Formats: sequence, structure tokens, C-alpha cells
Amino acid sequence: MIPASVAAQADFPRLTTVSPDTGKIGDELTVEGKNLSSQHVKELYLTDGQHDWKTEIVEQTDTAIKFKIPPDAKAGRFDLMVLTTGKNPSLIEQPVKVTVEGSGS
Repeated sequence: MIPASVAAQADFPRLTTVSPDTGKIGDELTVEGKNLSSQHVKELYLTDGQHDWKTEIVEQTDTAIKFKIPPDAKAGRFDLMVLTTGKNPSLIEQPVKVTVEGSGS
């Protein structure tokens, strides 16, 4: 029998790739992975470890989330982070990076 903690981790969202991996404010990007439906992911953020920027989710399936780079994001390279759903929502930083280009580029 699989331990409950391992079984619960199997349902955690996992981001694997984002395309394109570079964009400007307002651009739409698509991140792919597993367990990405609204049943598992409530919100998606860009994070630099100290500041988080909530993205606008445009479309969401179990294997992909289309999102827009938020208007208040700054230029730089950021990790993606998900807020899970359920009784104990968690912020989980993912090993997927997005580069936000400045408005002058």
C-alpha cells in the first residue's frame, strides 16, 4: 500500500515547461505539466523569492495553464509558483523560469 503522504504528493501540481519562456507585460504564455486543473491549482504567480506577482489565468486544463504576465511585474527572471486548492492550500515554487523583458526592450 502507498503511504498517504506519497499518494497526496502524486496529486500535487508539477510544472515542467513554459513557452515561450520570455515575454513582456500582458503577453500570454503557456506552462505545461501535471495536475494543473482548477481542482489542483487555484492561482499562479511569478516570484523572485521575495516578491510575488499574481498572473491572470486565461485557460486551465489538467496539463496546461495559459496565463498573462501581470501589469505590475518588473523585468527579470522569475520562478513560477502555484497556490494549491483544498483544505490546506500551499504555495509551491516550481523549477520553471520565466524571463520578463522590460518595456524598453
